[in-house]
Amino acid sequence: MKSLFTLNDKAWSGSSLLYKWQKSLGNYIAVAGHDNSVKIFDRHGQKWTELNLAGRCVGMDWDKDGDILAVIAAKSSSIFLWDASVNRTSQIDSGMRDQMSIILWSKLGPVLAVGTEKGNLLIYNQQTSRKIPVLGKHTKKITCGCWSTQNLLALGSDDNTLSISNHEGDTIRQITLRGEPANVCFSVLKTNERSAQGENTVSMSVDKKILTLVNVSNPEDRQELAFQQHYGNIVSYCWYGDGYILTGFSRGYLVVISTHVREIGNEIFEIRNYKDILNSVAISAALNKVASCGDNSIKIHELSELSDIINVVELEEETKGLDKLSWTDDGQLLAVSTQKGALHVFLTKLPILGDSYSTRLAYLTSLLEVTVSNQVEEETPVTIQVEVEPTFIAMGPYHLAVGMNNRAWFYTFLDQEPGVKKLKDIEYLGTIASMCLNSDYAAALFEGKVQLHMIEGKDQEEKKQMKLFPDGDRQGRILCHALTADFLYYGSDSGNVVCVLVEDWETVGIYNHSVGVKKVFPDLNGTRLVFIDNKNGGFLLSPANKTESCIELPNFSPTITGVLWDNWHADRGVFVAYDDDKVYTYVLHKTTIYGPRVVLVGSTTLLHSQKPLLLYNGELTCQMANGKTSEVSLSTHSFLKHSTGTVPDSPPELSKMIEQALTLKRFHEAFDLCKSANSKKDWAELGKACLVHMEVDLAIQVYRMNGDVGMVMSLQGIQGIEDMNLQAGHLALFLGEYNLAQDLYLSSSGPIAALEMRKDLLHWDSALMIAKRLAEDQIPFISKEYAVHLEFIGDYVNALAHYEKGTTHVNQDHDEACQAGIARMSIRMGDIRRGAAIAIQHPSRVLKKECGAILENMKQFFEAAQLYEKGQYYEKAASVYIRCKNWAKVGELLPQVSSPKIHLQYAKAKEADSKYEEAAQSYESAKDWDNAIRVLLDHLKNPQDAVRIVRETRSIDGAKMVARFFQGLNDYGSAIYLLVLSQCNDEAFQLAQQHGQMEVYADIIGPEATQEDYQSIALYFAAEKKHMQAGKFFQKCGQYSRALNHFLKCPSTDDNLAVEMAIQTVGQAKDSTLTTQLIDYLMGESDGMPKDAKYLFRLYMALQRYREAARTAIIIAREEQCAGNYRNAHDVLFSMYTELQAQKIKIPAEMVTNLMILHSYLLVKIHVKRGDHLKAARMLIRVGNNISKFPSHVVPILTSAVIECHRAGLKNSAFSFAAMLLRPEYRNEINPTHRKKIEAIVRHPDTSELEEETTPCPFCGSQLKQNELLCISCNNNLPYCIATGRHMLKEDWSLCPHCEFPALYSQLTLLLETETVCPMCSETLNVQQVKKMSDCSIYLRADEPNQ
Repeated sequence: MKSLFTLNDKAWSGSSLLYKWQKSLGNYIAVAGHDNSVKIFDRHGQKWTELNLAGRCVGMDWDKDGDILAVIAAKSSSIFLWDASVNRTSQIDSGMRDQMSIILWSKLGPVLAVGTEKGNLLIYNQQTSRKIPVLGKHTKKITCGCWSTQNLLALGSDDNTLSISNHEGDTIRQITLRGEPANVCFSVLKTNERSAQGENTVSMSVDKKILTLVNVSNPEDRQELAFQQHYGNIVSYCWYGDGYILTGFSRGYLVVISTHVREIGNEIFEIRNYKDILNSVAISAALNKVASCGDNSIKIHELSELSDIINVVELEEETKGLDKLSWTDDGQLLAVSTQKGALHVFLTKLPILGDSYSTRLAYLTSLLEVTVSNQVEEETPVTIQVEVEPTFIAMGPYHLAVGMNNRAWFYTFLDQEPGVKKLKDIEYLGTIASMCLNSDYAAALFEGKVQLHMIEGKDQEEKKQMKLFPDGDRQGRILCHALTADFLYYGSDSGNVVCVLVEDWETVGIYNHSVGVKKVFPDLNGTRLVFIDNKNGGFLLSPANKTESCIELPNFSPTITGVLWDNWHADRGVFVAYDDDKVYTYVLHKTTIYGPRVVLVGSTTLLHSQKPLLLYNGELTCQMANGKTSEVSLSTHSFLKHSTGTVPDSPPELSKMIEQALTLKRFHEAFDLCKSANSKKDWAELGKACLVHMEVDLAIQVYRMNGDVGMVMSLQGIQGIEDMNLQAGHLALFLGEYNLAQDLYLSSSGPIAALEMRKDLLHWDSALMIAKRLAEDQIPFISKEYAVHLEFIGDYVNALAHYEKGTTHVNQDHDEACQAGIARMSIRMGDIRRGAAIAIQHPSRVLKKECGAILENMKQFFEAAQLYEKGQYYEKAASVYIRCKNWAKVGELLPQVSSPKIHLQYAKAKEADSKYEEAAQSYESAKDWDNAIRVLLDHLKNPQDAVRIVRETRSIDGAKMVARFFQGLNDYGSAIYLLVLSQCNDEAFQLAQQHGQMEVYADIIGPEATQEDYQSIALYFAAEKKHMQAGKFFQKCGQYSRALNHFLKCPSTDDNLAVEMAIQTVGQAKDSTLTTQLIDYLMGESDGMPKDAKYLFRLYMALQRYREAARTAIIIAREEQCAGNYRNAHDVLFSMYTELQAQKIKIPAEMVTNLMILHSYLLVKIHVKRGDHLKAARMLIRVGNNISKFPSHVVPILTSAVIECHRAGLKNSAFSFAAMLLRPEYRNEINPTHRKKIEAIVRHPDTSELEEETTPCPFCGSQLKQNELLCISCNNNLPYCIATGRHMLKEDWSLCPHCEFPALYSQLTLLLETETVCPMCSETLNVQQVKKMSDCSIYLRADEPNQ
């Protein structure tokens, strides 16, 4: 709501004002203060005239049309009448002697009612000048009144009565009230009865407390409505809507009550609008709004939504408060008077008047103010004060025109301040209906003609530069026009749309429509226009393009009032059509495979009283009733917000946006949206749209993104085609629009493409029709293909005809295919002789097979078999010969046949003929092993071949047959073998049991038997007291306890094997009870006979109890040593050593030492044999120092030591051992041959000793004696060489590849020159297998010697 003007006359200061708006038009407002005058102002606040009165104005009223203002004044009996149309004042003498108090014009005619302070009434008919005085209508002052639409007059008086009179002053009703009436008003009270009574009720406020409703025809029927005390006094009330009353109260309350019979007096709504005081309430029926004033502010509500305040105006300068509110009839202006004597007028609703050119807008922002803005290019808005209230606005690139009636004012835009300048005003020959501008010209439409003239030009030039259209009367009245940069378009009532070239002023095109054209809307360039005809149909016309011509707009609403083209550079084909409620978006698809077409994209709802002025990239700029513009985003362009949105869109929303973008041809935006969505379906939709719109390059990108290689390659193949119809045909083909593709191909420069398409699609009938027109040489080939199709669907008659038509006598391969077709069709049609003859002569084997199959289905077996045989399909031929029982032929063909079925049939036939050898052979060829075995056994008595077949084929039934045969011959072993082979284990077992062949059965059944089989065998042997076998099979079936018991019951002859098996059983069982039982047995606790310790060792090994095994091994070795079995003792310790090493268990030091001493002893023999006495002597010294470990051979060992040391020059060591030998306990055991020599060594001692060489310690490098195995520097046990017994050297390291014990490389290779085995593990070894090691660090861990 905008303040329009304020009236502040000094003469009115401090007084409340009396004012009235002109009825109907609202062009004038009459205002009276306490001075003796009435001032009349126009709607812009300009003083129009002034009426001077004899006294203060006490009443005024406008007649029903707003033509005449009647005024009465104090101290005067005259009635003043001011005629607005001629601005003239006249006076009438009322003839009343007392002071007039009220004046009212009738709502129906020129009748004036005047009431006086003494209750008298004057009725004056202005048309006839007749006066009717009515004296004594009331006894006191008449204070209020109202005319009804039935021309009844209701008057209220201080005498607390209400009178109702007719238009001649006759009293119809006189009603007594409880107090003084005010605000008398006629209205319609809703009743349950349907009647056309019109205004049947008079309402008034009584004593400002009670609202009284009186029935005109029945005064006794009255309603008195009292309100709550805290509301205060009734200030004013208004009827509205369907029988509702809005009442304003002095304490700021607004209350709505209903007068419907069922809810009369009910408060529908109540709100406190003001804190202190409410002064006035006024309703505008035109706007459906209510205004109230109080507390120095005005508040506006919609009557449909009273709880919302839509506008508030604060008048803070009015310190004394506000007074009265009044609307003009059209609701455009609202006046409020104040207690100080001022009058404020506000603009509540502007005429929605505006225009646009390109992106620039001009629109009415006040009654005399036009604003020009360009929001797209962000220009500063320019405000223009115009001289009149315009009825039209026209916008051009450099000019603005406003006007009313037959006059227009032109303004030109300037680059500098103030931005606009008035150019001139022009009067036209009639009232202007509409006007359009371009850069140079203006075109005005009036009285069915368009005047085109230059905007800027001298008067004389201007006359030259002016023309009226149409030229003659033949073209009818012009109903609409539009001007673009180059063209003037106009539409006439005769249906012509005419295009005039402005430069030459010549008509360049006329489109004749069937009915009158009432509106035209060209785009900015003028190349296309939308027009609306008198039947409210919409059409798109392209005057320059004959192919597009005129297209009817789909789903065009009959309520549409205007069209706007999108000004965005990329959306030249987009336009909107709008009515009062909605905007419909259309788009022209100019280049598609279907030709040009217009598509309705969607609609967007408009708010109330929004008029679209400009469309730019989906943003619609609308003018509103308050003089402002608003932006409306079209729902059809919602995809444009995707790029700016922060919240990711859901897949359905993205799909909808992509659909919108495609419809609007915004392919690049759609491409970006598809990237976001990343959905195969969306990419496919985009690709299809690109094909429809012939966007081949973009389509290639899209299908590449979608991974459709085939489509990409197809599109690349048509990329460079310039013929639009040919390219469109290809695209239609890709989209499956075959009929459209054919039409496009045929209208292109390459019509043969239509034929190729139909051939590729196998549409042979269409292809034949096209070939007859375009390529007759193709007819034979198409006929052949068509024949193949007809043959496939079973139309053999037509297929034969087309095969015969297809023969060319030129192309051999093609003709052969046709001949083959003729052969097949002839046979199918019953001409077997012809068909068979062609097939036999034809070179194709396949044809013979096909014809043979057809004949076979027709039960013509002999002919079919002949064709098969000719075609070298011997199996098929043999099969058919069998069907016609021609065994001789079958026999001939049999060597070339591999089919088991045929061999089987032949075998059965031969068996029936008692030719058993041939039958058996054929059964075998047919892989029918059972029958072959049956014939061999039953008829040929040939078990050898039968057994061969069983062994080769593992046939179960065959094996059973042969087993039965052998049973008959009492060959139970063979029978059991074959029964087991045929998986009949139970039968084999029973047979073995019956005939004492269980050992045979047990051997045969082998590892394939089940646990139950093993248990059955075990139980059998247990019953037979064969404990060894029983134990073995109990072990196999997992019954370890029973197995152990049987093994321990074995007689002593089987003792070794039984104990071994017992150990194996306990090892598998891992059962502590069984283990204890076996240990007790081995220790002899059960029978008092301890068993060999080696069994205990093996038991511990089987149980993986390696530490106990190690201890046992040491004991065994010790026993073997004591018994003098040194090799056995060595082997036991060595095997235990390697096992512990494999299990990563620490090896006991005692075992390591014993193994080293035993190995040193064994090396003595090797070195003595090789003649290396020094090495032998060194080893014997080591053994002699541990002689207690060799108790059986003390004397021989010491004797050898003396001899070898003496030979090696170790005289002192020889002396030591000789002295030991001559001790009393050994002396008598010395070999007599050596005794004297030993005694001589002792008697003549030689203490000289060959000094032992030193070598470095492999750990710390300290020098040690060669044979020393403990380093005194680093305290490490040193690994020893298995070849010499010396300690190892880092630089001379090698390993035995079998046992991985270390050896000095140089010594081991030397040893292997004469020896062939490893001295430690006795495995075969040669020099090539031994490798010298460069890095031996992993073998030198201090805690794991000899590893």
